[in-house]
Amino acid sequence: MEGTVTISLKNYKKLENAQGNATTMNERTLQAAKELEVFLSFLCTRENITPYIEEFNKQAGSSKIILTDGRVKIKFNEKT
Repeated sequence: MEGTVTISLKNYKKLENAQGNATTMNERTLQAAKELEVFLSFLCTRENITPYIEEFNKQAGSSKIILTDGRVKIKFNEKT
């Protein structure tokens, strides 16, 4: 499909910056997930949080917490 679109310069600049903003947000989200993995792994060594993880996984829609040998991983669900 080919065509043209006319938009204001202000909206064009917003569109131009959108990719950079999305990339930054994605990087920050992944960094936060890694930090949460460390924190949850620490909690696992202090008390049994398995029931809480199971309940979270039942209710969460975009991610899942996986506990293996005292180490926690946060897995983001694939979008279809």
